[in-house]
Amino acid sequence: MFEENWAVVEMFLRLQTQWRTSMSGVLGLDYVAVEWMLRLYGVEDQRSMLENLQVMEGAALTLINKKEG
Repeated sequence: MFEENWAVVEMFLRLQTQWRTSMSGVLGLDYVAVEWMLRLYGVEDQRSMLENLQVMEGAALTLINKKEG
């Protein structure tokens, strides 16, 4: 893993219980909770952190909602 990505990985792990779901599956992260956590942990470049979290979120959603077949 690249050291420059570690802060994003840590934040993603902190958000592990903050997923929005519906009857059809997992929809994505709760961005209200994401914003709160970014402020709580004093993230200076919140835009960059959010963009990086969205990359991880997209990859996770692909795996989480993958249909067996």
